Amino acid sequence: MERKKKGSNIYEKISRYCTEFTGSTAAFILAVLIVLIWLLTGPIFDYSNTWQLVINTGTTIITFLMVFLIQRSQNKDSRAVHLKLNELIASLKGPSNRLVDVEELTEKELMVLSDFYRRLSQMAKEEVDLSVSHSIEEAEELHKEKYTEKK
Repeated sequence: MERKKKGSNIYEKISRYCTEFTGSTAAFILAVLIVLIWLLTGPIFDYSNTWQLVINTGTTIITFLMVFLIQRSQNKDSRAVHLKLNELIASLKGPSNRLVDVEELTEKELMVLSDFYRRLSQMAKEEVDLSVSHSIEEAEELHKEKYTEKK
């Protein structure tokens, strides 16, 4: 797979710049200054409906655009974290490879997996020796035993 030069897409460059800028101290100071200027101009414009409309429209547009920018940034970061975790899981001998791409599971499958890990957590709490390790397979075996006992 040929790797593109970092940020070769114009949208990627603009998005990265906007994300970095809007998270900066300078952006916060700029926002505060805009609000202060707007407040100070209130008496000049006699606190008219137009004066109020200016700040309402401006903040609505900025909020609307920021939602998409934040979601895009979060999706990218989340994907990168998942890939890094997948690499760790795949490269280590101990962890179950079933957790690679776990984010692709359905809600029901995630709940089943969550129940297994909740049980592992409980098993770990019951251990006196902290170096004892439990696996998902061990939790599955216990689950099977409990299921057969109910019958």
